[in-house]
Amino acid sequence: MTDVDLDNHRAHADVTDELVDDVRSGLTAERKWLPPKWFYDAEGSALFERITALPEYYPTRSEREVLAARAADVARITGAHTLVELGSGSSEKTRLLLDALTGHGTLEEFVPLDVSESALAEATAAISADYPKLEVRGVVGDFTQHLDRLPGGQPRVVAFLGGTIGNFLPAERAAFLRSVREVLEEGEWLLLGTDLVKDVGMLERAYDDSAGVTAAFNRNVLRVINTRLGADFDPDAFEHVAHWDAANEWVEMRLRARLRQTVEIPGAGLTVEFAEGEHIRTEVSAKFRPGGVEAELGAAGFGLERWWTDSQQRFGVSLARSVRG
Repeated sequence: MTDVDLDNHRAHADVTDELVDDVRSGLTAERKWLPPKWFYDAEGSALFERITALPEYYPTRSEREVLAARAADVARITGAHTLVELGSGSSEKTRLLLDALTGHGTLEEFVPLDVSESALAEATAAISADYPKLEVRGVVGDFTQHLDRLPGGQPRVVAFLGGTIGNFLPAERAAFLRSVREVLEEGEWLLLGTDLVKDVGMLERAYDDSAGVTAAFNRNVLRVINTRLGADFDPDAFEHVAHWDAANEWVEMRLRARLRQTVEIPGAGLTVEFAEGEHIRTEVSAKFRPGGVEAELGAAGFGLERWWTDSQQRFGVSLARSVRG
């Protein structure tokens, strides 16, 4: 593979400080929680790639179907010179956009941003080798903190795919969409993937697969804390739980303590007590309705230009243009 330079805005010390802050805040709360970004070390990224191929996990296939059918439309409508992908992971689906945009003759640069340096390095090297005329500039960063560091010539299209927008709580989601709008010039673009409200059984199976891959992914957050902060979590002492919250219209992933236990986290200066059956919320994954997506985009300063779904209407992809503030 071709070597690609990465712009790294997440120094090891800064990452550790972020983790310490999140662990202290989340595990001392009355209802314990941890942010989902800490799933994604090298092992967590590999587990998530396995999840996307599971029979129960429809979002990746559904979104890929939309992109395969509509990537040429994205290229024609946007005429983008730069494709920015937030939370790129392996960037596999983005190749559909890269093919369409390079085929359209406008694309000059690809800028993937991801918190996982290892996953990003592998993906950018592969893409640079496969698209030798394209400038590839990987950015190691957190898309809630480092959007202002993104390079690229205008017009840009920012792709935020996979339904990851659903991992934000509503207020966080609104703030994030506004932050994306703030770094774009008027007339630039956001391509957003949103998983849609559907049958509860299908939703819960997608987050609790029969092979146990999602359970391993969920527990990986504990292994990350063990590795980075010297904690003594026994991941097998926690059970994976996926629950549909009808009031909030999101799937909530949790880790439930199988027994009463005490965990030492030296790197955070914490001793944490868990009652038997106590939960740690590790992720919410909100599901959307088309009107709600349009309203949230509008509130953030985007005008919806196109709305596409897969053939079974499981997953929505919206193309929105930044409008005058």
